[in-house]
Amino acid sequence: MLIVNNYEEFESHLGKELGISQWHTITQQQINLFSDATLDHQWIHTDPERAATEGPFKGTIAHGYLTLSLIPYLWKQIADIRNIKMEINYGIESFKFGQAVVVNSEVRLKAKLKSIANLRGITKVSIEAELEIKDLPKPAYTGAVQFLYHFNS
Repeated sequence: MLIVNNYEEFESHLGKELGISQWHTITQQQINLFSDATLDHQWIHTDPERAATEGPFKGTIAHGYLTLSLIPYLWKQIADIRNIKMEINYGIESFKFGQAVVVNSEVRLKAKLKSIANLRGITKVSIEAELEIKDLPKPAYTGAVQFLYHFNS
């Protein structure tokens, strides 16, 4: 696990891979709960029987936005950002979905520090994110996320 205590420590990792999270299994229960939370109940996500017979993946798949929503959880397995007053999910950019995540697949996040800036005492980082699917060569997605960190003085 990467430990970061201040801007300078973060900056020393610019352009480098920061780490890889643990594997996380996408379950049907998680998909169903996400469907309920987002009001997106499309059968490809929520109807295992129909997805098995009519769907192109022979089973249900996770919502793309469900997989994106895992970034903060998986990121905290990669980096322990300490000595902060506040942390904010600031933005996402250039995400491309390359592969569906079939139910019961295991996924993990690979992260690299793309950029870092000091915005009048607030640290803005852009993290290249790639969601790997176990035993598949193509990632579920690639893109970049931004976080703001307000380090204690």
